Amino acid sequence: MSRSRATDRNPIPSVWTREQRRADQPALSRDAIVREAIAMLDADGIEALSMRKLGARLNAGATSLYRHVATKDELMELAVDEVTAEVHVPPADRPDWRAAVTEAARSFRTTALRHPWLTLVLGQAGLAYLGPNYMAFSERLAALFTAAGFTEPSRAIETVFSYVMGMSSAEAAWLSTVARSGESEAGLITRLMPAAQQAAAGHSHLALPHAEVEEATTDPAALRDMKFAYGLEVVLDGLALRLPKRDGEGAKD
Repeated sequence: MSRSRATDRNPIPSVWTREQRRADQPALSRDAIVREAIAMLDADGIEALSMRKLGARLNAGATSLYRHVATKDELMELAVDEVTAEVHVPPADRPDWRAAVTEAARSFRTTALRHPWLTLVLGQAGLAYLGPNYMAFSERLAALFTAAGFTEPSRAIETVFSYVMGMSSAEAAWLSTVARSGESEAGLITRLMPAAQQAAAGHSHLALPHAEVEEATTDPAALRDMKFAYGLEVVLDGLALRLPKRDGEGAKD
């Protein structure tokens, strides 16, 4: 079998590896499809999204959608790429690399909480990293870490964003639970606290400090911010030790 015939029979299943078809329905564009899909994902989650429901929202049949997006997996790739454009990465010439990385990490977290489905699908969205917005995001991060002096910027990026994605995923899941409860976050925590304290009884290392209990029931968003910042600081402290020595600093390569 020739290489061209094998390629035709076994295409790579990604929206970024095939030529976009010409639209037969001018009023329906791929951009419009992706925007509506994101709105559905934000409102109802991944399981609620289907090509049939999306077509109904757009007053178009599923067949019309397939002229622009071949599969739901491709649609998810496009949605991931679209929301990645919302993440802000500071310029690489910032003098304080830690402040710049912190700004990028917080922006990613904000985007992930605005779109709770993002972290759930990012690692499973096919070749999402080939999208133009994701590539631009990755390039800006690589420039930032390279300018900071990291000899292996990709590993530093993976270290930071593994933490950021993990924390954001857990936080988004919790906030989805809050939303389903119909209560405020503080109200739900207050109602759950007695059961949590009872479960921790007899486990002295698991008992929450009084100050943390009070903040959790009065300003849980601030507590979540503090926990995210603490972990990010620990990660950056570790990465700072990997920077080459500069001007007599005691860091190790």
